[in-house]
Amino acid sequence: MGFSITLSEIIILISSIILASSFSAYAIYSGTALQNSIMQSLSDARSMFELRVSIVYATVNDTTSPKHFIVYAKNTGMLPITNFGLIDVYFGEYKRATLYTYSPEASVGSGKFSIEDSDGDGAWEVAETAVIRVYPKNELNANLYEVKLALYKGLSDSYIFASP
Repeated sequence: MGFSITLSEIIILISSIILASSFSAYAIYSGTALQNSIMQSLSDARSMFELRVSIVYATVNDTTSPKHFIVYAKNTGMLPITNFGLIDVYFGEYKRATLYTYSPEASVGSGKFSIEDSDGDGAWEVAETAVIRVYPKNELNANLYEVKLALYKGLSDSYIFASP
């Protein structure tokens, strides 16, 4: 009888050790996963502040039909922008702006926008001003226009201006 009690206690002890080890391993795994998630969130938040643009000025170019719009924007972030396809431009009458997508071949009436960086190397560097040309499909005639630049992982900027 003494042998079976000792064997039962050994089995219970081994089971307790295995259960405690499993719980500890799961707790370490969960803690590591939580830490990785927090670090990724911090990295994403930091990259949002590293990518930033500011709209400096916008105007109407009425020499074309339909007229197109010229937006001057400055890279005020800490990183250059090289993939212009990840930039969204919302443009139109105030409170009725629509989405325009990037196309290097954008032209009058295409419903797209193009970007020209000031030095022409294809990278919108820090502190560099770029010229964004927005080409609506139809004629826009409003007293007040709105433009918003939205970066994929960065801070956006908007600008409201009156027709000249």
